[in-house]
Amino acid sequence: MRTIDKTYSDPLDLVWIHAAGRMGMRVERSDQVNASWNGRDVLTIGTPETLDRDDSLAQMVLHEVCHALCEGPESVQRPDWGLESFDPSQKFHEHACLRVQAALADRYGLRSFFASTTMFRPYYDRLPADPLEGGDEKTMALVRPAWQRANHGPWAEPLDDALRRTAVIAQTLSGLTPKDSLWHGQGTMVDRS
Repeated sequence: MRTIDKTYSDPLDLVWIHAAGRMGMRVERSDQVNASWNGRDVLTIGTPETLDRDDSLAQMVLHEVCHALCEGPESVQRPDWGLESFDPSQKFHEHACLRVQAALADRYGLRSFFASTTMFRPYYDRLPADPLEGGDEKTMALVRPAWQRANHGPWAEPLDDALRRTAVIAQTLSGLTPKDSLWHGQGTMVDRS
C-alpha cells in the first residue's frame, strides 16, 4: 500500500477560495444550501451535485460577493447580506447584483462564464454591452455605489486578481475545449478604459 499525502484540488476553486479568504470569507460546501452567508465569516456554497451543471464555485462566490457589494459594507454583518427570501417586489436587488457581476466579468471577457444560472438568467442575458447603464432607478441606486466599492474598496484587489487568474486559466484552455464546455471561447480581455 502506498501512502497518499497529497490531494487534487481544482485550480479555479483554489483561485476563488483564496480570493474569498482575502475578503474575510471562509468557503465551506454543503448539500443543504445553494449559497448562504452566516453574517460573520463563512460563505457556504452548495456541493457540485446540488448545483446546476453550468455552475462553478467561482461563479457562486462572485455572485455572493456582488450581493455584498450591492448591499453595502454593513451587509457583511447580516446573514445572507440582509436579503430575505425572494420577494418579487425586491428583484431590483438581484438585478443590481447581476449588473455588477456582468461588468466585473466583462473586464476579462468572462461574462458568459460567470452568468447567472437561476431564474434571472434571461435578465442577465439581456443586459446591454455596458451593464452599468440603462437600468431602472432602484437598481441603479444600488449599482453605482457597488461599482465604486468593487473598484476602490478593500475587496477590489482580491476580486480583480481572481478574475484575472480565471482569465489566465481560460486562455490556457483556448483551443482545447469542446463547444459545450463552459470554458469554450472564454477569456478574451476587454479594455474598458
